[in-house]
Amino acid sequence: MQRPNILLIMSDEHDPAVAGCYGHPLVQTPHLDRLATGGVLFENAYCNNPICVPSRMSFLTGKYASDVNVFDNGSPLAPDVPTFAHYLEASGYETALCGRMHMIGPDRLHGFGRRLLDDKSDWVRFGKGPVRTPEARRSSNSHVTECGPGPPRWLEYDSTVTDLSQRFLRDKANNTANQPWCLVASFMYPHFPLYAPQKYLDLYPPDRIDLPLLGDELLENQHPAIRQLRYFFHNDHPLPEELTRTALASYFALVTLTDEHIGRLLSAVDTSPLQENTVVIYISDHGEMAGQHGIWQKQCFYESAVRVPLIVRSPHLSESARVNANVSLVDIMPTLLDLAETPVPEGLRGRSLLPSLRGETLPDDLVVAEYHAQGMLSAGYMAKKGNLKYNHYVGLPPQLFDLAADPNEFVNLAGHPGWAAAQSNLHQELVARLDPDEVDDRAKRNQQLEGMARSYTH
Repeated sequence: MQRPNILLIMSDEHDPAVAGCYGHPLVQTPHLDRLATGGVLFENAYCNNPICVPSRMSFLTGKYASDVNVFDNGSPLAPDVPTFAHYLEASGYETALCGRMHMIGPDRLHGFGRRLLDDKSDWVRFGKGPVRTPEARRSSNSHVTECGPGPPRWLEYDSTVTDLSQRFLRDKANNTANQPWCLVASFMYPHFPLYAPQKYLDLYPPDRIDLPLLGDELLENQHPAIRQLRYFFHNDHPLPEELTRTALASYFALVTLTDEHIGRLLSAVDTSPLQENTVVIYISDHGEMAGQHGIWQKQCFYESAVRVPLIVRSPHLSESARVNANVSLVDIMPTLLDLAETPVPEGLRGRSLLPSLRGETLPDDLVVAEYHAQGMLSAGYMAKKGNLKYNHYVGLPPQLFDLAADPNEFVNLAGHPGWAAAQSNLHQELVARLDPDEVDDRAKRNQQLEGMARSYTH
């Protein structure tokens, strides 16, 4: 049997809870719902770093971002680090990337054979690096206040992603060559700014939208890492209710707009011969807190920030199913190589999810996430196994949540005698994967050196 084609669709900042197929009662995502109906939906998929560049480089390489020294949104991935595109190209696949991947520096391909649309120019420059001091503070909370009807910043860009990806798919549908291909089509939405076209805003009257859980949570009642994060991003004071509802309506509208783009790509596959041999995958790079616990954006380990959508539809393998095992974006690379019948290299952090596409039970595994950027003075790490989530902060107390009993992460069980064994076990599993202090030191040295280098290039 011919090796499958692969269409991987990626969005930016999509909390899976904000989708119909993941149970949202209001948000309309008919095309994602259709994809899930014919495929495998992963209920507990996570990013490995809740910020754009490190998460995406982790996804591309199958390794933790700290393994490849990518710690923040100004860190470049070294050109000699292999990605799944390198391996697919070497095994005979044609690979193409269309749209956002937030690649920093001059290498615009990182293994892809061609790029149909590059990142926007203001995303690709070496950044200034995070300022990780107690007094550091973002200039405003425009990531929330810029919402409602207005000029959608990414509308033209995402439309171009869709147009060029559709053209690629049409060409492949009309091409009788047998060379398999992999196209990554990556959108900017639903990332802020939260301006949205009126026709999508009309779907979500603000008075019908529930306010975020603990959106007015007081700083003094929160973990010190969360207090610092909220201070940095100007989220340290509760927003007016009207603004909160408008911002949520805008986020919902952008999710539905993104779903419409996804629908156009699915149609290009499903109404052509491509449907017979094309695997379709949908993911996002991280979530969006959308006001829960008083936080907007991501940069933390609450579910809305680190959980991501993952849906896989294969014409040969999957029947409709929902998988509860913990998985993460580092699993995508071994899965793609497995689908492509390409040897999976040693040293990856993830595992192939192909057994779950065959209907087999996927064993639960430890999922690790890390964060080393703005709003957090020292490193934070998440280790999740089963329903338990352990968050380790360098220099600060830990957190432990039982998501079965406390899905909204209100009650920190760390330090409670009855949970000491569980806490210790997760800590030991985390440090078996990485050394939290060593990685924190390396991140800070890396950021200091890169900051010095950037000062000479601006």
